[in-house]
Amino acid sequence: MSFSSKTKNELSRLEIDNECCLISELAALIRMSGSIQMMGLGKVNIKFSTENAAIARRIFTLLKKLYNVQSEVMVRKNRQLKKNNSYLMIVNNVDEAKRILEDTGIFKKDSANYFEINYGIPDRLVKNRCCKRAYIRGAFLGGGSLSDPEKTYHLEFVTNSAKHSEDLCKLINSFGLNSKIVTRKDNFVVYIKEGEQIVDLLNIIGAHTALLKLENIRILKDVRNNINRIVNCETANLSKTINAALRQIKNIEYIERTIGIDKLPENLIDIARLRLINREASLKELGQMLDPPIGKSGVNHRLRKIEQIAEEIKKERGN
Repeated sequence: MSFSSKTKNELSRLEIDNECCLISELAALIRMSGSIQMMGLGKVNIKFSTENAAIARRIFTLLKKLYNVQSEVMVRKNRQLKKNNSYLMIVNNVDEAKRILEDTGIFKKDSANYFEINYGIPDRLVKNRCCKRAYIRGAFLGGGSLSDPEKTYHLEFVTNSAKHSEDLCKLINSFGLNSKIVTRKDNFVVYIKEGEQIVDLLNIIGAHTALLKLENIRILKDVRNNINRIVNCETANLSKTINAALRQIKNIEYIERTIGIDKLPENLIDIARLRLINREASLKELGQMLDPPIGKSGVNHRLRKIEQIAEEIKKERGN
């Protein structure tokens, strides 16, 4: 089971007692995974479709709690690619369907007392903070997905309405988040890509188990990344040290072949001989071998002087 499915299963088991929150969550589910069928003569029904059994039970429970509606449930077996079964729930009672659509703000009456569809999120549905959280939870259950955090951080809501995507984006961002909208084919995708913000959103909608798992993964990934950075830094420093030592030895050997180490200034002779004998020693270790000992910067200064002398000899000899 994917990380996204586990998160939805957790959310589907949450207990909610406030009627306002139940209606907000149901409204989001209708907009994200529901469809409205108009059959003429004022007849209308509501259909829900999902491949997640836990979400199907959630929708059934919401309808039962709020309206005592006995929705028709059908299960379709998907044979292609061994996909999960599809669960189809239909509210056939015309009066109950209209009542649900009015309560959830999807249907609204115009001046001529006709119904028209509202594609935005009504303010009355998300007036309270708890209702805002319930609506976002319903939107995630109906049309959201969450990538495996081991691979990447990405949470999104897919809707087919531009107005609904804008309102949903504003609703999410009212909690201090930074969701954005992108068009994908004929759909509008509200998404969040930062791990920390995804954690915050999971906390908002009540997916605390998924939140803890994601946080554990984030911590492990951060530790791995920090270790890799340290190893890379140490490797780079080691390579730099080795290359510098090889260059120093090469210059000293060149001086020895040409003018001889004894021709160097007195303060450079000892460090030159020590470098030839102790090829793998660090600058600090070389400094401690001198009598009297000198610091790392002093050793580095003397070796640079030797390098300058070697370069001058090369120029004089045309090398």
